[in-house]
Amino acid sequence: MSLTLLPDHGFVDLGDMRLEYRMIGPRPDAAPTLVMLHEGLGCVGMWGDFPDKLQAASGCGVFVYSRLGYGQSSPAPLPRKLDFMHDEARKILPRLLDVIGFRRGLLVGHSDGASIAAIYGGSVQDHRVSGLVLMSPHFFVEDITSASIAEVRKAYDTTDLRARLGRWHRDADATVHGWTDVWLKNDFRSWDLTEDLAYIRVPVLVIQGEDDQYGTMRQVEAAQEECYCPIEVLKLPNTRHVPYREAFQPTLDAVVDFARRALEAAKSDA
Repeated sequence: MSLTLLPDHGFVDLGDMRLEYRMIGPRPDAAPTLVMLHEGLGCVGMWGDFPDKLQAASGCGVFVYSRLGYGQSSPAPLPRKLDFMHDEARKILPRLLDVIGFRRGLLVGHSDGASIAAIYGGSVQDHRVSGLVLMSPHFFVEDITSASIAEVRKAYDTTDLRARLGRWHRDADATVHGWTDVWLKNDFRSWDLTEDLAYIRVPVLVIQGEDDQYGTMRQVEAAQEECYCPIEVLKLPNTRHVPYREAFQPTLDAVVDFARRALEAAKSDA
């Protein structure tokens, strides 16, 4: 089934799972598509109006979806395994792109979504993807990462964070426990994506807040050291983990400019 036959909001059926989505602007048969992958506790709705502003500024179609276990999508099997992002990138995302009729465009990921985009870029030979935008990516786990995840779990168990996330997720307990447990109860030090980075063959834009509480500039350095593809970096002062909210305009401008150039370059190479 092609997304041209689906409404702006709804669910994509992938056989054994249903994934919540939004499609903004032209469909994949009419324009390039920017596919957005959310953070570890995100979903379609938690992107706010950034996808709408991105569509308006770029002219591309924007496809946003909630991964398995997030938003209103089907529940995820729990407990999650340490390689859950690799499974998402290699097993689910390729099926999703085919079902929606994806023809050409970019992957735009934030946090876990950026890691999934990087895995996809390094693992899946997909000539339809012209570039990757990685906002606040994780390529390996730092002490600051696990400490901040532990703080999230504590806040969820002791504050109104549970009620706030309950607005967005059909089962917030499963979403939060499933995500935090995988980092807090496993040998997280063995989780490492740097090998995948060497196999990415499209341009990459890394956007990193200088005050990111989940990762340091070592993540950016890993991309610069391991990738053979062109790497651009936007470092944002006074910005923590969510550049598209905390530094909205510079982030939007950078993504739009990068997408335009990546798509033009891919078109000229075709």
